[in-house]
Amino acid sequence: MKHEPLSFIPKDAEGPWKTYLEQVDRVIPYLGPLAYWAETLKRPKRILIVDVPIRMDDGTVAHFEGYRVHHNTSRGPAKGGVRYHPAVTLSEVMALAAWMTIKNAAVGLPFGGGKGGIRVDPRKLSSAEIERLTRRYTSEIGVLIGPKKDIPAPDVGTGQREMAWMMDTYSMNVGATAPGVVTGKPIPLGGSLGRQDATGNGVFFVAAAAAKKINLPIEGSRVIIQGFGNVGNAAARAFHDHGARVVGIADVTGAIYNEKGIDPYDLLKYVAEAGGVRGYPKAEPVPAAEFFGLPAEIAVPAALEGAITEQNAWKIKAKMVVEGANGPTTPAADDILRERGILVVPDVIANAGGVIVSYFEWVQDFNSYFWTEEEVNENLRRVITEAFESVWQTSKDRKVPLRTAAYIVAATRVLEARALRGLYP
Repeated sequence: MKHEPLSFIPKDAEGPWKTYLEQVDRVIPYLGPLAYWAETLKRPKRILIVDVPIRMDDGTVAHFEGYRVHHNTSRGPAKGGVRYHPAVTLSEVMALAAWMTIKNAAVGLPFGGGKGGIRVDPRKLSSAEIERLTRRYTSEIGVLIGPKKDIPAPDVGTGQREMAWMMDTYSMNVGATAPGVVTGKPIPLGGSLGRQDATGNGVFFVAAAAAKKINLPIEGSRVIIQGFGNVGNAAARAFHDHGARVVGIADVTGAIYNEKGIDPYDLLKYVAEAGGVRGYPKAEPVPAAEFFGLPAEIAVPAALEGAITEQNAWKIKAKMVVEGANGPTTPAADDILRERGILVVPDVIANAGGVIVSYFEWVQDFNSYFWTEEEVNENLRRVITEAFESVWQTSKDRKVPLRTAAYIVAATRVLEARALRGLYP
């Protein structure tokens, strides 16, 4: 049966959602009888678009557009971050929610996919304005979120501070403290040890497992990382700590390179004062357009989606691309990298460390019993490497790329749940 496309997404503005749909289309031939339910993966369960008016510090009222999307909840409550960025669109949030569905299923978490965002440049707002924005947004999406309905978390432009405000606002509105409504909170409010660096650490754990498969030693390998935010800097530190040489780092301010290696701890101190990697005195500047062409064994795109395209995929010299960001490689670039024999470790496995430890945090909040950081990190390593091994084996058995294998594993789990639950009424 032919299904009409979603009418509210303009054809010329599909962006990340179009990338996701192409990824789904590639996995449908491998789903067997479950393909009957495949349209479920192509349609978000619910979408909320909200106006977020706040009083600015100068007394004026500004309006911002916000979103919260539930892509699929067949396997559990929606789970996904909240993004503050000037380029946030409905297409992007839909795709991010869908990737969360795949990611949670691929690593075996009892969550569905959700995501939220506000189109705003948080760097242009004061702390007080960001607090008012966060609290108003939380109130506007309050009809969707809850510890057993939808659990937000940090994403680009948000962090522990925003999660504390979200938790407090939701708790005030329901009349009871509800630490389980968000994850990525500060430790005194029910946050989990190890959550801050979980995504970056997960990137390293998966990279190490993948490198072993292709006989690439981590120690001594050259690594380039696009993005030096929460994910990029944690990944850089993990690679550095295990003997890899981080030779190139890029962020929104510029890109830098040092063939002898960059100390991420020293760079963090510089970035804290300078606001970005640009001008770092212990490395040379390189054009952003040439970054992925730098000589390295491992490339980690850890910024925004669409970073590796058919225009720059030909330049990549790395033996392995490990996706720290969501959707950083377009389908066309995927094909090019595969033709060139470059292993791509997909985002839905590589950057799942954050949601895995978010799950740990959620469980700890419900039990009011908290783990040590060593317990958190060891459980993260176990869960994410076991998930990678399952995807790797599926890739070998089905003779498909790792991304398709991850989608086979995840889509099978989601659609099995959909089929078992049936349709109501």
